[in-house]
Amino acid sequence: MKLLIVRVFVSLTILTGVNYIAWRWFASLNWDAWWIAVPLVAAETYSLVDVFLFGMTVWRLKIRKAPDAPPPDATVDVFITTYNEPMDLVMTTALAAKRIRHPHTTWILDDGNRPEFREAAAEHGLGYVTRGPDWAGMPRHAKAGNLNNALMMTDGEFLLILDADQIPEPEILDRTLGYFNDPKVALVQTPQYFSNVPADDPLGSQAPLFYGPIQQGKDGWNAAFFCGSNAILRREALMQLGLSGYVKETEKSIRRALGAARAAIQKARKTAEEGSELLFSVLDEVESATTDAQAQLDAGQSLSEITYRTRRRVDNAVQLLVAADVSALQADLEEIAAMAPVEVGASGVPVVTEDAVQRMAQRDWSPLGALESVQAVLDALSVERMDEAQPIMPLATISVTEDMATAMRMHGMGWRSVYHHEVLAYGLAPEDIGTMLTQRLRWAQGTIQVLLRENPLVQPGLKWGQRLMYFATMWSYLSGFAAVVYFAAPIVYLLFGVLPVSSLSFDFFIRFIPFMVVNQLLFAVAGKGIPTWRGQQYSLALFPTWIKACTTAARNVWFGRPLGFAVTPKDRQSGGPRWSLIRPQIIVSVLLAIAALVGIARLVAGLNEPIGTLVNVVWVVYDLVVMSILARAVLYRGFTDEESGEKSTNN
Repeated sequence: MKLLIVRVFVSLTILTGVNYIAWRWFASLNWDAWWIAVPLVAAETYSLVDVFLFGMTVWRLKIRKAPDAPPPDATVDVFITTYNEPMDLVMTTALAAKRIRHPHTTWILDDGNRPEFREAAAEHGLGYVTRGPDWAGMPRHAKAGNLNNALMMTDGEFLLILDADQIPEPEILDRTLGYFNDPKVALVQTPQYFSNVPADDPLGSQAPLFYGPIQQGKDGWNAAFFCGSNAILRREALMQLGLSGYVKETEKSIRRALGAARAAIQKARKTAEEGSELLFSVLDEVESATTDAQAQLDAGQSLSEITYRTRRRVDNAVQLLVAADVSALQADLEEIAAMAPVEVGASGVPVVTEDAVQRMAQRDWSPLGALESVQAVLDALSVERMDEAQPIMPLATISVTEDMATAMRMHGMGWRSVYHHEVLAYGLAPEDIGTMLTQRLRWAQGTIQVLLRENPLVQPGLKWGQRLMYFATMWSYLSGFAAVVYFAAPIVYLLFGVLPVSSLSFDFFIRFIPFMVVNQLLFAVAGKGIPTWRGQQYSLALFPTWIKACTTAARNVWFGRPLGFAVTPKDRQSGGPRWSLIRPQIIVSVLLAIAALVGIARLVAGLNEPIGTLVNVVWVVYDLVVMSILARAVLYRGFTDEESGEKSTNN
């Protein structure tokens, strides 16, 4: 029944939304103020797409029953990832993991390579993994690299991945391993719930809408994705993913090398002297070798055989030039001697004459020089990933958040995922706004990196529903740009009387109000019993963070600019309230308040319309209420036991 009601409200929301936005584009724009009218309707269109994607997500809400009993012989490695977290925090999690009932091996994956952690692990009978010398001077890939390294040093059939602060319940494997009786299930994700969050959740840490209707909806589309912790993965799926990625990256590298080699050959032809038949013959042979290699790649032949044959042909061709060079070298030396290239200087020391220097500089001493750049490019024809510490990288390394990209690739290969809606581990959320902003920025940056590098809308292997589910999460992080317009529009009207719509007539309200009402009812129905207001506040109030994430991720992907990855601190950062962290929001709030006062004054003076002023003042009040959560976040002094929200589990 709930699913039917949800689908009714999804349909109503989309119908009323399309009716409103179509009217806005074709009948309501104030073209005299196009510079605010067009951005506003574009922002509203963005929001309609966002609502549509949310509606599609909850269209297939999946409420799972408890799985069957886990296979008794399933071998499990429990990975606890750590970099710079304090020992007591890591050991608390590790010892809790050791108490998990299902047989397993607990490993501390210490990316900080700290001797005291190694000793503590040995003392308590825990496994310890850190990176070896092969990683020296190589890209480390943060948490993904840490996990990839551990995968090569362990052998459990399944992996339970936990962040250093996520304390698991003893029954976590008993409640989840049963899903893997289906041989196509590669991932079981459970919620991330935080034990240090007060009931009113001032930093918006719990995300009950995401770890609830959104993940349950994605699960209905077989698109529930890996969230970095509290998840169990099948090693076979990860290794298959790593091998597939290795082949793809190697093939891509070989194609780049062949293309560059052909360009180098053309350059060599232009710089070679006319009449050098042997050189041109060798260039023809090398070009033929690269062309044949390209055809063999397209035909799907073995990469190692292609690279071997191509290098052999190039080496054999170059040997012809070497032989010719050797026979010509003696003649060159005799000619040099005949130049009388030296004379005795004033100091009595023989020196090379200027005439000899000019004559030697103008001479083409060796046709091998024309092939030098070609050989350098073809050196890249290798099936070894010399730029990585290990050739197989099962977890994706294209993003600072390895989880989403890894899950999307597994789904593209035909694997299935499960979202198990039961809290089975308790973690620590940020306890100050600075740490929270660092965490949200990293999540958003990683998501946008995946969008720009592997857009789900064009990734092979994904079904259309899976494409939409991944794209929905990525799309949501573009909201910062729409938020700027939503703040600017009421300010512009109240200060200057410029209305972005042709008029606030009956036609406007009869379309806008139904859309907004059914939209809010959809959230209420889909998230029945779940507090969603805090999430709505932060989706708008953190607009500078979302904009920064988009711009920095784009610069990283397109221009190679570093992101400056930072591990989220687990302890509250010292110092007083840090108002500077929300400076853009303070400025916007002040402008909104001033605009409301000025708008009311203009109304009294007869410069603004009553309806327009009322609508925009209400709009401003709503924005200020949304922004008010940031003041509470800045003043938040950390968690105390008395503030604890009720721990609940839902299955």
